[in-house]
Amino acid sequence: MAAVGEMEDGFPATRLFNQGYSYTYDDVIFLPHYIDFPTDSVQLNTKLSRNINLSVPCVASPMDTVTEASMAVSMAALGGIGIIHSNNTPSEQSSLIRSAKSHRIPFACTDIPFVSPDDSISSASVFETSPCVFVGSKSDNKLLGVVDKLTWEGLADKEARVSSYMEKNMITLPNTYKFEDVAGYLAAKELDFVPLVSGNGEVVDVVSKADVERIRGFPKGGLPSVGEDGEFLVGASIGTRESDKKRLEYLVEAGVNLIVIDSSQGNSIYQIEMIKYAKKTYPDLDVVGGNVVTMYQAQNLIQAGVDGLRVGMGSGSICTTQEVCAVGRGQATAVYKVSSVAAQSGIPIIADGGISNSGHIVKALTLGASTVMMGSFLAGSTEAPGAYQYQGGHRIKKYRGMGSLEAMTKGSDARYLGDTAKMKIAQGVVGAVADKGSVLKFIPYAMHAVKQGFQDLGASSLQSAHDMLRSGILRLEVRTGAAQVEGGVHGLLSYEKKSF
Repeated sequence: MAAVGEMEDGFPATRLFNQGYSYTYDDVIFLPHYIDFPTDSVQLNTKLSRNINLSVPCVASPMDTVTEASMAVSMAALGGIGIIHSNNTPSEQSSLIRSAKSHRIPFACTDIPFVSPDDSISSASVFETSPCVFVGSKSDNKLLGVVDKLTWEGLADKEARVSSYMEKNMITLPNTYKFEDVAGYLAAKELDFVPLVSGNGEVVDVVSKADVERIRGFPKGGLPSVGEDGEFLVGASIGTRESDKKRLEYLVEAGVNLIVIDSSQGNSIYQIEMIKYAKKTYPDLDVVGGNVVTMYQAQNLIQAGVDGLRVGMGSGSICTTQEVCAVGRGQATAVYKVSSVAAQSGIPIIADGGISNSGHIVKALTLGASTVMMGSFLAGSTEAPGAYQYQGGHRIKKYRGMGSLEAMTKGSDARYLGDTAKMKIAQGVVGAVADKGSVLKFIPYAMHAVKQGFQDLGASSLQSAHDMLRSGILRLEVRTGAAQVEGGVHGLLSYEKKSF
């Protein structure tokens, strides 16, 4: 009988990924290793870029149906980060960054209702998004007074000007208060709600007793992602056009912590010049380059001075780049290959695209990624931009690729170097995703599933997983089509699939 040390079981990554095949996450499977630690001892803290650390390896994609201020705040509160999209004007993007960084707790009220002193409130519908209506300037959210629903319902004349019955001496708290501070104040003063106000008098949020109970009901995430100033870390994307240099100036003034240069094919003279400009002009600002899928692409951007790399081309659920342009790479192969060269320079990589379950996150992180960037995984959540609609009896939100014609009409065509072209060729689609609820609930559950995956691998941290992969301790195999079917739910007449 052969000794265990002489037994060949599975393949080391170096052998598996050098056979000329382009593998996706579903194509490969890790073989389990040895467990000598509990699930809760798995550490998921990681590097987003050269100088930015996260306690949770999750990044919200810079897409206009995924990441604006609400998503950025919630992701940072969980220990990850959101990258605010650039499919807008520089001033609009800067405003979203300022809004996100003005919060210390996840949005309790995403649509703060404001009326002017001379207005009247004729319908109770204005109270649907907030326990009260604020009176003041709609342009800058400066507060003059407040009207709660109970007071309005008691009015004999609903056409009366709000200035005649608004509460002028309302209680407010600074927006710098943390969640437990606000919750404690509401309980101590027996208040139903309290507005959070910035130093210049602008209403940032409204927190009610119901919000406190809702947030306390969510599972615990990682340590929040905050900077030295105590504000949430927020990233933003820019393009490679000359006008993006001015956009970059706006974002830095707004306090952005990280820049992601957004391009479907990042190995271009345009991106290299933008990287060098950004690093020369703002040397303390971390810049993530991409997207790349080959070692050659990665090496060029590393030499240009990037602090992180975004990996993926055509692997997103709404992306058609591989189909339309016949270029790209299977995401598992791309992550492994790029991380192999990036690790030599100490550059973290972000696995962007192809994430549809916690198993994909485990594979991406083990294959060499430091974080995963998610689009469809987060789309449809409470924090994603857009209003819920009903389609075929399902509650859904729109989700579109930045390469879709619909998104391109707003400016994202520059991402595909097509902003000056007369003919626009789509590299993405517009779709819909089901209501997922709040990321504050499902991300912690997903991260616990990831910890269980790492435990099965015998890796107690991301660095441990990377070391075990490169040393050949971790082994992989390619799954046949039948093996993939067998590895999922099968053989049932009907079933209901719940992850938590």
